[in-house]
Amino acid sequence: MRLHLSLGAAVLAALAAAPWLLSAGLLNAAIQMLIAALFASAFGLLAGRAGLLSFGHAAYFGIGSFATVHAMQALGGAGLLPTPLLPLVGALAGLLVGVAAGWFATQRSGTAFSMITLAIAELVHALAPQLKGWFGGEAGLSTMRMPAWGLGFGSTTEVYFLVLAWVGLSLAALYGLTATPLGRLTLALRENAHRLRFLGYDVHGLGVAVFATSTMFAGVAGSLQAISNEAANYVVFEAGVSAAVVLNAYIGGVGSFLGPALGAALMTFFGYAVSDATQSWLLYQGALFVVVLLCMPAGLAGLVEALARAAARHGPRAVLRVLVLAVPAAVLLSGGLVFVVEAVQRLFSADYRALAAAADGWPPLRIGGRDWAPLATGTWLLPAALLASGTLLAALVRRQLASWQAVEVPAATAPVAAAPATAPRRVAP
Repeated sequence: MRLHLSLGAAVLAALAAAPWLLSAGLLNAAIQMLIAALFASAFGLLAGRAGLLSFGHAAYFGIGSFATVHAMQALGGAGLLPTPLLPLVGALAGLLVGVAAGWFATQRSGTAFSMITLAIAELVHALAPQLKGWFGGEAGLSTMRMPAWGLGFGSTTEVYFLVLAWVGLSLAALYGLTATPLGRLTLALRENAHRLRFLGYDVHGLGVAVFATSTMFAGVAGSLQAISNEAANYVVFEAGVSAAVVLNAYIGGVGSFLGPALGAALMTFFGYAVSDATQSWLLYQGALFVVVLLCMPAGLAGLVEALARAAARHGPRAVLRVLVLAVPAAVLLSGGLVFVVEAVQRLFSADYRALAAAADGWPPLRIGGRDWAPLATGTWLLPAALLASGTLLAALVRRQLASWQAVEVPAATAPVAAAPATAPRRVAP
């Protein structure tokens, strides 16, 4: 507990000091990371804790965003709803729409539930451009942040602290929910809904309550997005937004409380850092998702927990030996994969084909600050060597993990000592 409190205090201190440590561009990225973390945590409540996988959570994120823009236009960030309290509008909009949508969606479970949520989101996405009075058409809606409580909200720093405060309060509320009877019943809904119904609980009502709670916090995230951008566009309803929150939550670890937030923050920063450097960043994001699901089904948070358990069972030195092999293996495999992807992407691009036609040959490929001849053997030997070396180190890591499993004998399979034979008692005549 002390370790968790110390770690939490360190994270809060780092977040509070971010405006003085980051540039304006990175501070904007930090705002987007915080919003994505809250959105993913709201999704994690539904998918990870209740076991209800939604493919259309972008609908409630967008509803919260547009409701906030309308409130900013109507009230000007003053009166009963000053700018710091505007996320309450997004929360209310997400809650009301979530109750209505959840009543239909939670009539079914499993794949049917996912398809219903997807259909509702696609319906909203199709209607949004047509309802120009509500969603502004293709241009969307724009507004301005107004001063309140002695703050102008014209600087990125003030917006950052507003977002940080709301994200912190929302995550605290979500964490507190897990300790309530509703939170514990949510776990039962995931594990065995039939047994819960047999015990006399209203399973459908419980599902609607969890769904609406999740959409409420998704609405808060959408509201913060509108306040940050001072605009809202119907593209927030696109399927890609719903897909992104699913990817972020599962990469971080949808089964743990902070896993979705961790995955969303990392992947948002990944997109910010890599999108300007390569056109294939979405491919890398998808590849990372596949690798995590194959090698780390519990996500990054699950990996950290597994390393902590391994350190307690086998000792920190054993874990360090594995990390010494695993980290270089990941770097080598990633380097080889990136080189191949970038080379192939450039070779098949329209710009390169035009250059090749003009030069009547094969122009060099610019990768990693160097020119590489496409037909040279050394160009392709480099990624081959990287992939081969990474595969060899990965095999050594797997052998080490297999040796750990071999020495772990479950208590249930351990031999049971035979009970000593007892001599029969003689009964006196």
